[in-house]
Amino acid sequence: MTEFWLISAPGEKTCQQTWDKLNATTTRNNHLSTNFKFAIPDLKVGTLDVLVGLSDELAKLDSFVEGVVKKVAQYMADVLEDSRDKVQENLLASGVDLVTYITRFQWDMAKYPIKQSLKNISEIITKQVSQIDNDLKARASAYNNLKGNLQNLERKNVTNYLEWEKTYETLAEMVVPRSSKLICDDVDSGLYTVTLFRKAVDDFRLKARENKFIVRDFQYNEEELKADKEEMTRLSTDKKKQFGPLVRWLKVNFSEAFIAWIHVKALRVFVESVLRYGLPVNFQAMLLQPNKKMMKKLREVLNDLYKHLDSSAAAIIDAAMDIPGLSLSQQEYYPYVYYKIDCNLLEFK
Repeated sequence: MTEFWLISAPGEKTCQQTWDKLNATTTRNNHLSTNFKFAIPDLKVGTLDVLVGLSDELAKLDSFVEGVVKKVAQYMADVLEDSRDKVQENLLASGVDLVTYITRFQWDMAKYPIKQSLKNISEIITKQVSQIDNDLKARASAYNNLKGNLQNLERKNVTNYLEWEKTYETLAEMVVPRSSKLICDDVDSGLYTVTLFRKAVDDFRLKARENKFIVRDFQYNEEELKADKEEMTRLSTDKKKQFGPLVRWLKVNFSEAFIAWIHVKALRVFVESVLRYGLPVNFQAMLLQPNKKMMKKLREVLNDLYKHLDSSAAAIIDAAMDIPGLSLSQQEYYPYVYYKIDCNLLEFK
């Protein structure tokens, strides 16, 4: 996937002029980024005190919602047990891939009515995403227990034929070479014989355990074997029944959480832009997809373009850029409003 820089700058004579200037500057400089307008509707401003308090609350909400988005995505990967590309196909927002959703972002008026105050909208998002987080914990716990019980039963009943055949002769001395024979098996288990000297039995048993083979005297118990098979069949059936609905739930709620997250980003841009640039509301929100090889140059160009907005921040950035090896942190303050949206949501081991 990729990362985006969501920024805003005050409207010059018009907001279109602000957009044209950014586009021309970043394109002129070796295509530093691909740019998109980011549409934020006319939200209710409220009082200055509310905006200042809300700025801190939205920062915490942003972090919380991002965490839930990543948890749902990661659990989707765990459940599907598939490749990154296959999992990514299921991580959609409003039925489209994440890049398309972000670059064509439109405010969802039905979910987050703009007639509501900014604080109310943030509370709607908090309640919605908290519910997703709680539901995920409950569903993951139930499915993981079922999966774990099935795996334990499979480990108990299924012999690793190849590993056994490779190692049994060397587990101890006095094992007769090529003496182990598979005399019976079915879909669940296999029964092997092995021939060795009687005085080597205890040593063989010990070494087998050290190599994670469970050695025990076998007593045929038809009822016990039947009960194990029935339990495996039941657990396997239950797992298959839960798999489909769980994946559907994950897809739906990943979409909901991701959409909520991008709306939080939009709220943060709006609040911060009003606090920085003042009233009446007059700013252009812009989404930049940086050229990975040109990120440092893009940051320098943006600094040159907007340093007049805040000379103290620009001076700090200029000083930092003159010190080799010193990189600016994600939380660094820039003369323009800036938030990163990182779509790299999955960790594959």
